[in-house]
Amino acid sequence: MLTLKGKSVFSGISIGPLALFHRNTISTAVRPIESVDVELARFQKAREEAMSQLKDLYVKAVDKVGEEQAAVFEVHQMMLDDDDYVEGIETRIREEKMNAEAAVDQTAQELAEMFRSMDDAYMQARAADVLDISRRVEQQLSGGPGIDFSNYDQVIIAADDLAPSETLQLDTDKILGFVTSAGSTNSHTAILARTLGIAAVVSTGTQLHNDVDGMMAVIDGTTGDVYINPDEETLALMKKKQKEEELRLTALEQVRGVPTVTKDGKKINLFANIGNPGNLPQVLANDAEGIGLFRSEFLYLESSDYPTEDQQFEAYKQAAEALQGKTVVIRTLDIGADKKVDYFDLDPEENPAMGMRAIRICLSRVDLFKTQLRALLRASAFGKIAIMFPMIISVWEVQQCKKILDEVRQELDAKGIAYDKDMEVGIMVETPAAAVMSEELAHEVDFFSIGSNDLTQYTLAIDRQQTKLDTFFDPHHPAVLKLIQMTIENGHKAGIWVGICGELGADLTLTETFLRMGVDELSVSPPAVLPLREKVRSLDLSK
Repeated sequence: MLTLKGKSVFSGISIGPLALFHRNTISTAVRPIESVDVELARFQKAREEAMSQLKDLYVKAVDKVGEEQAAVFEVHQMMLDDDDYVEGIETRIREEKMNAEAAVDQTAQELAEMFRSMDDAYMQARAADVLDISRRVEQQLSGGPGIDFSNYDQVIIAADDLAPSETLQLDTDKILGFVTSAGSTNSHTAILARTLGIAAVVSTGTQLHNDVDGMMAVIDGTTGDVYINPDEETLALMKKKQKEEELRLTALEQVRGVPTVTKDGKKINLFANIGNPGNLPQVLANDAEGIGLFRSEFLYLESSDYPTEDQQFEAYKQAAEALQGKTVVIRTLDIGADKKVDYFDLDPEENPAMGMRAIRICLSRVDLFKTQLRALLRASAFGKIAIMFPMIISVWEVQQCKKILDEVRQELDAKGIAYDKDMEVGIMVETPAAAVMSEELAHEVDFFSIGSNDLTQYTLAIDRQQTKLDTFFDPHHPAVLKLIQMTIENGHKAGIWVGICGELGADLTLTETFLRMGVDELSVSPPAVLPLREKVRSLDLSK
């Protein structure tokens, strides 16, 4: 039995087979081949596997984000089946005796250049698509991506850490839990685990190797312990603990459907954070009263090119309709820092967390921003959507955002397109500058939502992804709490509501503190909703 110790990010108990997440190094260098027929067969097999993946992705995308956005995977299938594409690769293998990886890459580059040189914008955009499908084929030629979920009914994933784009590729229906050797409690893996409500332990410091792949594993999210190939005694103990955990969750059902109100009558709006429309069933299943943070960047991270206005509209509309009149706060794109997207062509930065990201990209690329705002406004006709701008540091930024939003409103008015003319507009308070300027900023918006993850990072000058600094990273730091209190007080002074959508919102040790500060709304991962409601209902703020 191998025992690992890490940091827990969700308190469940998971038992199941362990699957190692691997990243294959893709080499497209030209190398000698032994047989043309072997290389042709390798290419065809890789192409068929890529085609099968795309078909599966299409089905899942239809379910999660609708047919219009899923159509990109149909386009990719057609391109993968295109005669010019296939023959270009096979010709290189036959005539130049080229290995399949190099043949795929050179053909893709040639076609991409051809698309880029065309006058039509639509055809130019196909350059990114041909490169994307080719990367998929190259990945198959190099051994396949990530995890082959077909081998498992359900699985515990082990990795060093996972990037946002990698988490989006996972079959979340089959994931029992996560174990990572690196990462932090604020990493994207951790956030995904909390959203899904599955046990996860990060930062074990132990790199796992192929010899443990497929072994039985247990994650004890209550202690941060992980047992690989557990002995009978440990397994029996964990199964007993799992039953107790299930009984605890069953007991929470008594607060389902009841108001989130303290014993002395203070009402709190209890919302959920989500990463994409695929999380909507979890919002509803956990009885959230709305969505306090919809991370719209999933649309950009999942795509090989800028998502269209209609693709975005369908995703936002889906969320608005699913919530049936309850508030859905949608954050405009927060690309940059650790959420990298190749087609944005952002310059390399030594400190990307302080660089070109979020609202800075939007105000620098107004057309990109307007596309998202049009989609958001159109979707607001189908439910109660609120727009939230991230990474704000000044009144000027908010005024610019509102000016651009007004321009989009006028464009829609001119075309007779319906939208909610009373839609709320707010900002995330996640920089010390925004907290310190909250008195002035409050006069510009309808609400504040405090992003405690970044607010802590920037206040303490500590990279929240840097696990070696976890000892120093204190979300309960008095400076952070003072900034939160200041923001709440200044928001209320101006007559606007103030919420918390960062991970601190689910910290039950701080719930009473936040309520006494006067917070109006807490937005947390869906599985944290019922425990938080139970906590709120147990408090009496009059004492």
